[in-house]
Amino acid sequence: PNLLPGDWGWRACFFIGAALALIVLPMRIWVPESPRWLLTHGDERDARAIVEGIETRFRNEGHVLPADGLTRLRLRAREHTPLREVFHTLFSLHRRRALVGLSLMTAQAFFYNAIFFTYALVLTDFYGVPGDHIGWYLLPFALGNFLGPLVLGRLFDVIGRRKMIASTYGMSAILLTASGYLFQQHMLTVVTQTVAWMVIFFFASAAASSAYLTVSESFPLEIRALAIAVFYAFGTALGGIAGPAFFGRLIDTHQRSEVFSGYLVGSALMLAAAVIAAIWGVDAERKSLEHVAAPLSSVTDNDDPL
Repeated sequence: PNLLPGDWGWRACFFIGAALALIVLPMRIWVPESPRWLLTHGDERDARAIVEGIETRFRNEGHVLPADGLTRLRLRAREHTPLREVFHTLFSLHRRRALVGLSLMTAQAFFYNAIFFTYALVLTDFYGVPGDHIGWYLLPFALGNFLGPLVLGRLFDVIGRRKMIASTYGMSAILLTASGYLFQQHMLTVVTQTVAWMVIFFFASAAASSAYLTVSESFPLEIRALAIAVFYAFGTALGGIAGPAFFGRLIDTHQRSEVFSGYLVGSALMLAAAVIAAIWGVDAERKSLEHVAAPLSSVTDNDDPL
């Protein structure tokens, strides 16, 4: 408040996001274009140059690249993928994968947004934390969110996608139920409540990240980015919008039992998503994108490549 009025301070913080965006723009120069995207758009020369550059760098660092065992594909160049084909692929050709993606995105959106956006309300209403001290409690919360994907991320390739997705979603559900019960029974202090949420979101953050991972690699490469957008939109509409509104009403009752019931709903969604992923998830670890889902522009022996 010594630098900016209170009603300007939080607005000024939004400029941090704009500054990060400006940093990302020049960084984009050092990121090569996707060779797959270039190939599907008919730019074979640049795609080959990028791949050869990457392989040369790895060989110079002492790595040995396999010379055989790779599957050859023929692709038909296309300018774009019609929306009709996109939705047919998502909801007809790969509808089981769509169910998995929608379940994961909806559950994590409800779980994540409902708890995160009502975090400050719980601290102020039930623990009497002053509003200007909330930020200090967000720091360990943010640390747990950061460490989860950092520590657990490698295990999604080592142990496997389905096992880790089901485990992180299931663990998040179990921990939230347990901490919610302790919260209802007045057995947590503001410090232990913060520690509990830090541990919960250590797993929940990795779970949420895996939802985006699953959607991006479960569908043909031509529509990977669009698939993320579609399922993010559906998931946010179903879970991200309803969740905070639902929890806000529960917190307004000032009854711990009502808030606990909301935690149980979030846990049930995460547990259901864990079961769906365990049964119908795709074992995509250590496989090429083309092996996980055949490209829409692939050419069979009976087709005429153009």
